[in-house]
Amino acid sequence: MTTESAWDAVEGFKLPRGYRVEITDGKIIMTPQGMAQWKVILKAAPQIEAQLAGRGDILSDVMVDFPSTLYGYAPDLAVVAPGAEHNSRGRYEWHDLEAVLEVVAKSNQDNDFVKKLKLYAECGIPTYVVIDPAEAVCTVHRAPQRSGRYEDSEQVPFGEDLRLQLEGREIVIRTDGFPRDPS
Repeated sequence: MTTESAWDAVEGFKLPRGYRVEITDGKIIMTPQGMAQWKVILKAAPQIEAQLAGRGDILSDVMVDFPSTLYGYAPDLAVVAPGAEHNSRGRYEWHDLEAVLEVVAKSNQDNDFVKKLKLYAECGIPTYVVIDPAEAVCTVHRAPQRSGRYEDSEQVPFGEDLRLQLEGREIVIRTDGFPRDPS
């Protein structure tokens, strides 16, 4: 494993406001954050934080170091395991994450449904949730396989509670207030 992070390539650059920046396959990708995406994050984050009650941490659009310099993701929401510590760059690493929640934008579906799913499974992230405001559904992936797939998945329609099984605890996210994206 190299000591560099994919994020080192963009460090010091002035990035435009309102854009998400991630690195996939070694390419810097900037996508605008949509209103529905932002509102889902805004509604889900406080629910998660309140239930963590000091047992872990929550991140939103914060750089996480992954084992390959070709990938640098800043998940929409990530639940960090209790006791996880920052690395020498002041960041968490992939193995510190208990769950990742990505709110898919139409322009970025391939990244969320294919590339991130594969990488997150290979890295052993226990729970990966894709929240799709266009379809009004959350897809929960569990039981990661090193082959790049998740063994178990289920769909939770908006309006039903989204349950995240974490190490020794459960987080319940009410989705009835999640906005739908008609586009």
